[in-house]
Order: sequence, then structure tokens, then C-alpha cells
Amino acid sequence: MPSTLDLVKNALSAKRISSYEQAKGISKPGLVVPLPLDRALQLYAWNAQISAAFMHPLHICEVVVRNGVANAIESVYGTDWPWSNGFEQSLPSPATGYNMRQDLLSARKHETGTGKVIPELKFAFWQRMFTGRHDKRLWEPYLDRDFPNFPAGVSVEDRRSHLFKSLEHIRHLRNRIAHHEPIYARSLRKDFAVIHELIAYRCTETASWMQQHQQVSALLALKPL
Repeated sequence: MPSTLDLVKNALSAKRISSYEQAKGISKPGLVVPLPLDRALQLYAWNAQISAAFMHPLHICEVVVRNGVANAIESVYGTDWPWSNGFEQSLPSPATGYNMRQDLLSARKHETGTGKVIPELKFAFWQRMFTGRHDKRLWEPYLDRDFPNFPAGVSVEDRRSHLFKSLEHIRHLRNRIAHHEPIYARSLRKDFAVIHELIAYRCTETASWMQQHQQVSALLALKPL
């Protein structure tokens, strides 16, 4: 008669659980002794819990950042910017890979207001607004206004580039969580710090509010390994 642990492993798949069994086995020459199944499943459960906990700060970060970007776009292209031909033409439209212009066209296709289009645009859309092609139109005039809390003396180009790289960092975390992949081996304290920093660049009070309501910190202290 299979044990409860064996039944859980079978339901989740042996291949999936093997990543957790190998998380911190006892190494010998030419051999890695896997974790006992009970500890591997404990780590799996914790990984699911911390993944869920990260969705709260990631949610706030994405909304705060995209609203900052949308403010800058509106200042140049008007309140109906999703339908602005000038804005549409400012976006790259490569033959392969992610296509910002096509994303915009798809997002606005069945919508009638800007507020409805904004959440339909992919995370990658907002990240890629922080590229050099938008410096003259958007970031030189409006980065200080919409992301005002950078240290003094940092150039617009460096700030915009830093925002892009930070969003790339959390995009990888977000994608792993969305696909139910292991995140236990990541530097999760750094991940959380990057999320907090991104929010604070736009509004320090919102970053503090997020900190007060998040559960990531408490769960990090409970990591099984």
C-alpha cells in the first residue's frame, strides 16, 4: 500500500519532485544522496507558499510602474494614447519575438477606454518602454516627475536603464512563479529588495505600505533548508 507521501509524489510527478529531492543532498565522491521524501515535499510546499506570497508585492510593483509609464505617455500623446498613431509608430514592430506594436493593437482591439487597455498590455510592454528610443520623448521630460525618488546626480539614461534591468530581474521571478517552477534556490531577499526599490522610485509611501502588508519576509524565515 503506497504511503501518503508516495501518493503525493506520484500526483505531482516524480520528475517535478526530483528537483526538490536534489535540493541539498549529502554529496559524496560521484554521488548525491537526495533529501528524504518528507523533507523534499516540505520544501515543495514552502516553495508554493513563498511563490504565492510574492504575488502581492509583484502585483503592487507592476501596477505602480505601469501607471508611472502611462502618465508619461499621456503627457506626450494625450489621454487616448492607445489610439494615437504617433505613439503606435514610436513602438518597434520586429518580424520575430515580442512585438510591442502588435501588443498595443491587440490590447485596444475590443476596448473603448485607456483605463481598460492598460491592464491588457503585457508586462514586457511596460518594461520595454524603458529603452533608449523613448528617452527624448518621454524620459528626459518626465522621468523626474513620474519616478522622482532616485539618488541625486544619476543621469536620465542611467536611471531609465536601471529601471529596465530591475524589471527584467523581476520578470524572470514572475515567470517562474506563473509556471509553478522552483524559486527556492534564488536569492529571494534580493528579489524582494528589487521589488521594494522599484515601488519606492515612484512612491516611498506606497513601498512602505506594501512592506507592512506583505508575507514574504515571514515565510523567508520559515524556509525548511
